[in-house]
Order: sequence, then structure tokens, then C-alpha cells
Amino acid sequence: MPDQAFRLSDEFPPVPLSDWLAVVEKDLKGASFDKKLIGRTYEGLPIQPLYTRGDWVADGDPSGFPGLPPFTRGSTLLGAAATGWEIRQEYDHSAPTEVRRMVKEDLGHGVDSILLRFDRAARAGLDPAAPETAEMAGRDGVMLATADDLAAALDGIDLHRVPVSLLSGAGFIGGAALLADLWARWEVTPSEASGAFNADPLGALAAGGRLPTSLESSLADMAALAVWTNDRYKHVTSVLVDTSPWHEAGASAVQELAFAMSTGLSYLKSMTAYGMDIDAAASQIVFSFSSGADFFLEISKLRAARRVWARLVQACGGGSDAQAMQMHVRTSRRMMSKRDPWVNILRTTVGAFAAGVAGADSITVSPFDAAIGASDSLSRRIARNVQVILQEESHLNRVIDPAGGGWYLEKRTDETALAAWTLFQEIEDRCGMEKVLRHGWAKEQVGAVFAERLKNIARRKDPITGVSEFANLGEEPVVREEPDLDGLRRDMREAFDIRAKDQKISDALDLCSAVPRIPGSSEIIDAALKAAAAGAGIGGISVAITDQGEHATADPLEPHRFAEPYEDLRDAAEEFAARTGRRPAVFLANLGTVVQHTARAMWIGNLFEAGGFEIVAGKGFADAASAAAAFRAGGAPLAVICSADPVYAELAAPTAAALKEAGARRVLVAGRPGDQQEQWRAAGVDGFISIGCDVLDTLSELLQEQGVKV
Repeated sequence: MPDQAFRLSDEFPPVPLSDWLAVVEKDLKGASFDKKLIGRTYEGLPIQPLYTRGDWVADGDPSGFPGLPPFTRGSTLLGAAATGWEIRQEYDHSAPTEVRRMVKEDLGHGVDSILLRFDRAARAGLDPAAPETAEMAGRDGVMLATADDLAAALDGIDLHRVPVSLLSGAGFIGGAALLADLWARWEVTPSEASGAFNADPLGALAAGGRLPTSLESSLADMAALAVWTNDRYKHVTSVLVDTSPWHEAGASAVQELAFAMSTGLSYLKSMTAYGMDIDAAASQIVFSFSSGADFFLEISKLRAARRVWARLVQACGGGSDAQAMQMHVRTSRRMMSKRDPWVNILRTTVGAFAAGVAGADSITVSPFDAAIGASDSLSRRIARNVQVILQEESHLNRVIDPAGGGWYLEKRTDETALAAWTLFQEIEDRCGMEKVLRHGWAKEQVGAVFAERLKNIARRKDPITGVSEFANLGEEPVVREEPDLDGLRRDMREAFDIRAKDQKISDALDLCSAVPRIPGSSEIIDAALKAAAAGAGIGGISVAITDQGEHATADPLEPHRFAEPYEDLRDAAEEFAARTGRRPAVFLANLGTVVQHTARAMWIGNLFEAGGFEIVAGKGFADAASAAAAFRAGGAPLAVICSADPVYAELAAPTAAALKEAGARRVLVAGRPGDQQEQWRAAGVDGFISIGCDVLDTLSELLQEQGVKV
């Protein structure tokens, strides 16, 4: 036999794209190729039905190698292949002692590092026990005021080896002082300490709408913290660019990247103005992105983020090492549902998978019950095990940039990066992130995208499994115990009253207030650290370092979970059932055989269940009289006729008339009427429900007709 390799491709001649297009055009029978087969992202970028070698020309290796500019393929040479990405769990339970229990449990079962989310009061730069915090204390985070509170949350944790990252919002100076004091108190040397202080004044302003000081002073404090951290700690970063406020408000991927880049540039300017060189400044910044269930979008977004940041730092004069983005990814909050929350396990798995494929340095997976309340041991176990399985069993980290070279993903990465760079340039033309945030332009842009999303959610073009699609009315609700906020706040107030009378604390805070702001000096951070060591709280430190009477303000971004509109309808329907003893109901007048009515009956039943309606379904009626008799027995005030078009032509009109005579308040038809609309309306049909209708509006109107308070 000849020594010749067998190649399957030799058996089939290559098919030119033009031949495929010719076959497709024939099958479309005159319909528009663009409208039928080309999708569009929320940025307007096209998604082709087929990608070929011509869509991404690999000549010249435009994506580079992992660990080398432009860093599309990863920030390090080996990616996560050697050690895996960092599994970083977030903790936001109100009680520090409960956080301690959770942390100990998780660190023993796969979690590598800790992310502490301070409550709303602390993130606003206020003391959780201060009178003005009202309902903010203990909400959406851990109630931490002093280094002692932080010690209570981390008691028994070996901070010599466990990294700790903070989300302290506008109170970032106080938060950093508390953690630095704890490291010193527990004899963790600067060379051993690891974690992140995560100063993000623009992100805090976008999320909360207010800073305790002027934006200029807040940026200067961030720069002072960066100088101080860079001089002292080798394994700690000081600055965060968090896109979650924009993401949770409904932003597109391109908007997330553009706002992140403009924020990052603003921070670079502030740090270099404070005397840092560009390479040192860039090394202090960590980017945090949210990853949803749109797998290909998230991969391309994260890969594009590294490319755009590398280009930006290069344009600022940064070296190749400084161009490598440090990237943390957390699973998206906006995709989480309260209804059928078990589906969130699948959503977060997809989000984490996309982040791993895209080369994230660290990943946080939200527990499936995160939208409901304080997560329990089971939900946290599942969250951390998602990442453990992706690395230990799926070996996802063993291949560096597995998406590399894929025509579709490379093309989409390129298009996303270019669109983000273009929007970034527009933001800079408008005088940067500070201006577009404070003047409302950025919020308007995000609001326009969210409005489009909401239309698609309402029409179920963007489906939400278990909520707008395949709702389970018989699901057992997942209930989580509310923390004792009254007790926690009472204890905090007692501690606050004691601190207010402590002269040592008062003197330390006075020293903070007296420190002059000198560019290049980090004396303010040293003073804050001394105040924390004296027992001062995060609110006291924030107040001491503020400009008296000056506060940066902006119209805050409003977070949205995509499932909320449908969940509101379900809640209203269940409140009605609890009050009246019955659910709102709809009768399905299924006409003809099972084959004829099943498709539309299943579709319409699925639609009504998304609004909390009980479905009273007929098994199939041969005539109008039998349908009307079943309707009378069913007890529902609303009827929907379901079948195939040929059956409608014969039975829709008489069935509508019979249903109205039987007492139906409203009769609808599943499907479009075509040229039969006038005839059917004359017979008693009140309306039509078809694919593409505004489902939310339809369900809301029909619920109200049955007495449900929507």
C-alpha cells in the first residue's frame, strides 16, 4: 500500500460561500436574507448565520499570544493553566458573626479568597449606627463600622494566606483603614497581605448618586490610597473599575466596556497627577465585569475588554506589562430570578463558564437564591462547586483561550472592541466620565438600551426560563430567614454612643481633618489608619476627611432584574388567590384533534401561566356547543380559542358566539385573524394573542379584569 495519509476532506470538494447563499436564497422564496437570518445585538452589531475563514483573517496573528499585547487572549502567558483562576466568594449577610461562619465553611471547601460587601450605610460613607442611616444599615451587605466589627467577621481566618477584597463604596478610605489595621493587629506583614481595597468613586457615585465629599477630593483620596498601597503592599491593589452599576441598569456590552475604559482613564489621570508613573498606576487597577447567560456575548466582551484597555494604556505611554488588565468577573445579578430560582444555577454556570473561557483572573458565582435573601449553606455550596467542577472535572482552565481562532468569536470580539473604542472616544469628546455621569448623558444612553430590552422581555423575544417561559405555578417557594436587623442596629447604636464619648477616637479624627491634601502625599491614609486603630468607625473617618459642605451628586442608576415585571404579576395573582381563595383563571377552548390544537394550546397556556393564571383546558371539542358546555363547568371568566387555522375557518366564529352566550366576559383567539378579523369580532371575539404581542401588557390588563390589583 502507498504510504499516504488519509484525509477526509479529500473526499468532499470545498463548497464556496456563494453556493451556500444560492441555496439559502432559494429556500427563503423571496424573503429578505437580512431580516430572516441576520440577528442584531443591542449595539446594532450584526450576527451572521454562518461564519467562515473570510470573516476573521488570521494572517499576522491579530489576537497575539496569551500574555502578550494586545492581551486579547489573556493577561498572562500560562493563563489559569497552572493554578486555575481564583474562586472568590462574596459575603453580604448583615451579621458579621454569620459571615464568619460562612467564610470558615467555604474556605474549607474550595473557596480561595473573600469578597466582603459592606452595607448601604458604609458604602455611602456613613456609620451604620448613625441616625441618618435610617433603613440603610444592614441592607445589601455586612454591617461593619469598625476594625473590631471586621475582626468579628474574619475571626479565625488566616489572613497570612487568604486574600480579602472589600466593596466599601464611597467609604473606601475608611474601609481600607479598617482592613490595614486588622492586618497589623494580626501581625500580617505587608509582604504577606493580599487582597484589594477597591476604591471606585465614580462607580459609587453612579450606584448611590452621592459621595460624602466632592468628586475632585474623592479622586484625590483614591490617588493617595493608590500611592500608599503601591509603596507598602506587594500583593494588594487599591483601585476598582466596577461595571456592575451600568450592567444592572441594563447597559449593553459595548456601553459597559466604554464606561469602564473612560472610568479607568479618569483614574489613571488622577493617579499620575498625584505623582505615580503610568505603569505603577495601571498596576493598581482591577476591573470587575458581570457575566450573564449570553455565552458568546460574554466571552467576546471580556476578550475585547483586555484589548481595548491595552490600547488605552499604550496610548497613555504605559509599557507592555502595564497594558495587561487584571480582571475579576462575577455572575450577573440582573439575570437572577426569584421565581423558580433553581434555574439560576444553570444561568450562573453559563456565566462562570464564559468567564473561565474568556480568561478571568478571579470569578465570583452568586448563589441561586441571591435575589431572595440571605443565602444558606446549600446555595453557597452549589455556587462554589460550580467553579470547582469547571476546573477540577471539566478542566476548563487547562487550555489557554479556548475561544481563540474561532471565526465567530474572533469576529465578534473585534467588532465589540471597535464599537467600545468608538463610544469611549465619544465619552472623552464630552469631557470624560465625570461629565457624562454627573450631567446624566450616560444614564440616558443606558436607559434607552434598557427600554429596548424591556420591550423584548414584554414580548418574550428575550425569554426568561421559569418566569416568562415555562412558569411553574406549583413550585415550592424558596424562603430565606431575614436577619435580625433591629437587634443588629441596636447593638451598633450602643457601640456608636460609646465611640462618640471616646476622647482618643475624637483626637484621632481631628488629626484626620487637619491633614492637608498635598499631591503625592499619602499622609491622609496614615491618619485614617491611626483613627481606625484608635477605634474610629468607617463613617467617622469618612466625615473627618470630607470637604465641609461639598458633596458630589448625580442621578443614580436604577438596578433592574429582568424577571421583575413578570414576578410582579405573579405576586399580584397570588395575593389575589390568598384573598379570594381562587386564582385568576383562563379557559382554553381547544378545538379539533390533539394534533390540531396542541401547539397553540401549549403556547397560550405557557403565556398565561407567566402571569399567574390557572389554566382550565379542554381536551378538544368537535363543535361550539361542547366547548361552551365545558366553559360553564370550568368556572373561568375568560376563554381563549385554540386550534389550527383550518379549524378556525370553520369553528372560530360559532365557538366565540357560544362562549359569549355561556357567560364569557372576554373571548380571545390564539393567533392572527388574517382576513377573518371583522367576521370573528362580529361573532364575539374580543381580541387576538399572537407571537410578538406585548405579553406583559396583555396579562396585566386581563388580571385587572378579574379583580387582581396589579
